[in-house]
Amino acid sequence: MCGIVGAVAQRNITPILVEGLKRLEYRGYDSCGVALHVDGQLQRSRSTSRVADLEQQINEAHLQGYTGIAHTRWATHGAPASHNAHPHFSPTTEQARIALVHNGIIENHDELRAELTALGYVFQSQTDTEVIAHLIDHMYNGDLFDTVQQAVKRLTGAYAIAVFCREEPHRVVAARQGSPLIVGQGNGENFVASDAMALAGTTDQIIYLEEGDVVDLQLGRVWIVDSNGKPVEREVKTVHAHTGAAELGPYRHYMQKEIFEQPRVIGDTLEGVTGIMPELFGDGAYHVFKQIDRVLILACGTSYYSGLTAKYWIESVAKVPVNVEIASEYRYRDSVPHPNTLVVTISQSGETADTLAALKHARSLGMEHTLTICNVATSAMVRECKLAYITRAGVEVGVASTKAFTTQLAALFLLTLSLAQVNGHLSDEQEAEHLKAMRHLPVAIAAVLALEPQIIAWADDFARKENALFLGRGMHYPIALEGALKLKEISYIHAEAYPAGELKHGPLALVTEEMPVVTIAPNDALIEKLKSNMQEVRARGGQLYVFADVDSRITSGEGVHVIRLPEHYGLLSPILHVVSLQLLAYHSALARGTDVDKPRNLAKSVTVE
Repeated sequence: MCGIVGAVAQRNITPILVEGLKRLEYRGYDSCGVALHVDGQLQRSRSTSRVADLEQQINEAHLQGYTGIAHTRWATHGAPASHNAHPHFSPTTEQARIALVHNGIIENHDELRAELTALGYVFQSQTDTEVIAHLIDHMYNGDLFDTVQQAVKRLTGAYAIAVFCREEPHRVVAARQGSPLIVGQGNGENFVASDAMALAGTTDQIIYLEEGDVVDLQLGRVWIVDSNGKPVEREVKTVHAHTGAAELGPYRHYMQKEIFEQPRVIGDTLEGVTGIMPELFGDGAYHVFKQIDRVLILACGTSYYSGLTAKYWIESVAKVPVNVEIASEYRYRDSVPHPNTLVVTISQSGETADTLAALKHARSLGMEHTLTICNVATSAMVRECKLAYITRAGVEVGVASTKAFTTQLAALFLLTLSLAQVNGHLSDEQEAEHLKAMRHLPVAIAAVLALEPQIIAWADDFARKENALFLGRGMHYPIALEGALKLKEISYIHAEAYPAGELKHGPLALVTEEMPVVTIAPNDALIEKLKSNMQEVRARGGQLYVFADVDSRITSGEGVHVIRLPEHYGLLSPILHVVSLQLLAYHSALARGTDVDKPRNLAKSVTVE
């Protein structure tokens, strides 16, 4: 959520700033803006519409400049409104001196607001960000770099900021603490952004700032100091952002495109896996896996559900006990740490604020064996963990995660097999069988995607409903949770998921003929128990929508609608079944006319707590 782009150059940077914002749209936002240094004055344009509308405003105003910053905002403090949009100015007059953009949340903003108000500053927004702009203006000593270093010492919370000053053209200063920020180096020009993708096509020379860094960007230099004010050198990496991956192509929405990319990205994620070995997760993994006797998984949202699925796999196959924690809750409760725990974080972006904070909390408790499953090799999560498996889902633009989830599951199944091998629970024959099944996944997923026409017919029914239940048993219960999340995220149909055996313990009270009940019915050891649960629904007039395996012996009838998946896939069945639920959510949202790729109130990358 929220995006930052800034630049110092000897050419008009307005197109660079606008293009950067367009590349960051996938993160989610409800307002956007640009500020430029123009003829010794600060000028800006802000909008509560899309970046395309902002671009039109900028063109009509003929805004051009050589120094500037831009921002997409996802509202936290203050409603989505023009006066709350970034960039913020200080003072809030025609003679503004400071322009600033900010990602994150400043926890002591009320205290600072009261202090600055007493000094005569007038606030025009409800944001915590405007506090930072006024604070920097108040503390300004003629050197913006030094001023920002002093000002951030007054801030409590998370922030990534970029700021420039009317009195210092060709200079942008940026700082980060708890929110991601990168620097892009060019030839006689330099850039700052919250994501390397924002600078794709402009520069591929990227510096990832560390916690507490403050950076001074000028035309011919990049100067960085750490949280102690000590000059530091940060490695410059060549990062090829995948601009082509963000092209929509023949699809109506990015979510649809990403659903249909899953056969390829699963294949990409498993590319090069010729055998099961701990080293798939990094040097030293065997030594770590031999030491650990339990696993703690930390994740949020969809990634949390992938962790819940992995719990079934790891405990069943590797015989290692697993605890799965919602990252945003974990560090706020008293837990019992154990030094022989493998702490596994799961994150698409690798910048999820709650998961990063939970990881640091786990390490502070003495749990130093850390591993991440992540889609971004250059992310903070990968840098913070000793071991990693990088999924290869590519850029995921749709807010509702699809291909990132299934590639996470593929990586977690590899982790399951690796732990089982180290613990002596994986024979050569079993390894060969599992590898064969994993290599077949792209073909099996493609066969599920071929069911789309049948799922579209169901979606037309769902589009007229306001509530739905999802049922699953065993390792398919987390998949039911994920299916319900997808439906509510993008169609705004209220959906809940339960273990099917829990029906009679409360949820059955909700079942009427107006309540569609989606049931995941693989032909596994629990199929007969699940059929009994389905009868409980039918006895109350509920409408069953069953995703069944080809050999599960469930037939369509009055109140029972069945779509058969092409084959039963054993332990990997959750990966196939979730694809069908993604299609159901997508087409239900399409039938209801919602904004599929940018659902209301949600952001792609949750980089604030």
